[in-house]
Amino acid sequence: MMDYSKQQFEQLFKESYPHMYRMAFSLVENADDAKDAVHQVFVHMWRGKPEIATESIRGYLLAATRNQCLHILRDRGLQRRLKEELQKETAWQKDEEREELLQQLQQLIDDNLTEQDRRVLQLHYEEEMTYAETASVLGISSSAVNKHITRSLAKIRETLKIAK
Repeated sequence: MMDYSKQQFEQLFKESYPHMYRMAFSLVENADDAKDAVHQVFVHMWRGKPEIATESIRGYLLAATRNQCLHILRDRGLQRRLKEELQKETAWQKDEEREELLQQLQQLIDDNLTEQDRRVLQLHYEEEMTYAETASVLGISSSAVNKHITRSLAKIRETLKIAK
């Protein structure tokens, strides 16, 4: 049976650690996680002091290391899925917040701008037309388009300052 004297346990650790670490690293592919896995095996072994036949110790340590690595990989998978779900939820919330802000902005535009100002903004920003294209569609000059946009944005900014 396994001898749990401090000297014997330290000797077992020194002899077994390199092999256990290599196996753990090959499974978890991360040095810190591999060290943690091996460390946990020895901690559980020291605390639990399982009765192991001397000839079975090496197999026990490798199986325990493998199991500890599987726990680490499972936890990593859970953490990854949780992170993905949180990112999805955050993206959904951001989309919802963005939509709400866009609705508020549209209401602000509808309440505070003239029909011509709204049409100029729509063509330029929503339809992505240039000043010249917007002017051509509306039958006004490019400088008039510029004035409508400048005036409209100033009104929006002023309304937003008051709303705060």
